[in-house]
Amino acid sequence: MTAPNDTAMDRFLDWLGRRLSSKLTLPSPGYRPYTPSDFERLQRVLRPGDVLLVEGNERISIGIKYLTQSTWSHAAMYVGDALPEPKDGSERPRIVEVNLGEGCVAAPLSKYRFNNTRVCRASGLTEVDRAEVVDFMIGHLGTRYDLRNIFDLLRYFFPTPPVPVRWRRRLLHFGSGDPTRAICSSLIAQAFQSIGYPILPKIRVEGEAGDFIRREVFLIRHHSRYTPRDFDLSPYFEVVKPTLASGFDHHEVIWDTSAEVAR
Repeated sequence: MTAPNDTAMDRFLDWLGRRLSSKLTLPSPGYRPYTPSDFERLQRVLRPGDVLLVEGNERISIGIKYLTQSTWSHAAMYVGDALPEPKDGSERPRIVEVNLGEGCVAAPLSKYRFNNTRVCRASGLTEVDRAEVVDFMIGHLGTRYDLRNIFDLLRYFFPTPPVPVRWRRRLLHFGSGDPTRAICSSLIAQAFQSIGYPILPKIRVEGEAGDFIRREVFLIRHHSRYTPRDFDLSPYFEVVKPTLASGFDHHEVIWDTSAEVAR
């Protein structure tokens, strides 16, 4: 039986966590995408199981990008037509993501129409593999963050702390860890680990130098150690650029060479 004081403290921490998360998810002023988004091409190139990296425009995004030294602060998985169309006629949800304050939710792809994005595709997946990782994500819809661990949230109120580069990534793992971490890529990492697909594994080489038989043994990293940029850095994920995937001919580019624009 829970003591009355413990219940009151839990309620207070939950309330405080929600207040902090609401502040962290406010839009960051001045966000502008580097290049205009070609949403139609993005829609055409995506396949179920693709990881969509996003340069977020929320306050928490600044902290994540600084701590990971990356452009990408958020990750979602494209699930295609796996989820039903809403009965109210609204846009079909085609991505599954984990958001601070919401947990694991489905959303329409158009949510990131105006954000900088990158498509990372696991190489060599079969249709069965794709279905399994998609089903894993869908199976976790509704999973919510426990916002009572305040340490998971406070770190993002100091987006540029005076911390050496080699320690910055570790700041993402202070606090309670899974499942209360305020970062999105952990569940996607679990989905790929469920089918035995590597992201950035540790590799141990067995056999001495000069041996005829040597082999690499992959060691599984804990899923809570993955950040959005790891899918970009992974040698096992292909970066798919919609502009090039749909065919690009530089001869068709129309340049404005007026002096005013050139300056």
